[in-house]
Amino acid sequence: MRIVKSAEERKSEILDVAEQLFAEKGFDNASTNDIIRRIGIARGTLYHHFGSKEEILDALVERMTGEAVARSRAVVSDKDRPILERLSGAVIALDLDTGAGPEVFTQIHKPQNALLHQKMQERLIVGVLPLISELIREGNEEGIFHSDYPDEAAEMIMIYANTAFDSLAGLTKEQLMQKSIAFICHTERILGAEEGSLAPAIMEIFNTT
Repeated sequence: MRIVKSAEERKSEILDVAEQLFAEKGFDNASTNDIIRRIGIARGTLYHHFGSKEEILDALVERMTGEAVARSRAVVSDKDRPILERLSGAVIALDLDTGAGPEVFTQIHKPQNALLHQKMQERLIVGVLPLISELIREGNEEGIFHSDYPDEAAEMIMIYANTAFDSLAGLTKEQLMQKSIAFICHTERILGAEEGSLAPAIMEIFNTT
């Protein structure tokens, strides 16, 4: 008997298979025909949901960033964990380097995908800013931080991190370490934290990348 799936179920299925194929073959080598054959659907069904392979990539980026923000939110909500542990955990949870993640990153860093890259960065920043602001406010209450402007501090930190560490290709270990130390120093100043207090939490983030 023919199984009829809802539009959302079919879109999700297409994205699942596309993610598998992008990881296996690379974005450039995987075709819409590959997706169609693996799912076993008509060409018209795929194009009813996505107009091109690029639209599939865009939707895949949106789904991946949404899932990453949800993981970060779950970490921040765990009030049984110390603030600094949740801070590092929230950032680590944003890691998209799974499944087709590396291939997606390769694609969005290409010049022709600059707009998609910008959209991904904006989605992550908008989704994570309230979470970091919440942690800064908690840190203020506990005396760990001394920031009069939690929302603006979170924005400055996120934009700084996003710009400085968006692409690390070509950096030596010494250069990455220098960037990391500078980021810790500036973040502590932005948050009014004790010198050296953020080093363990933030270095944990870089040790997982």
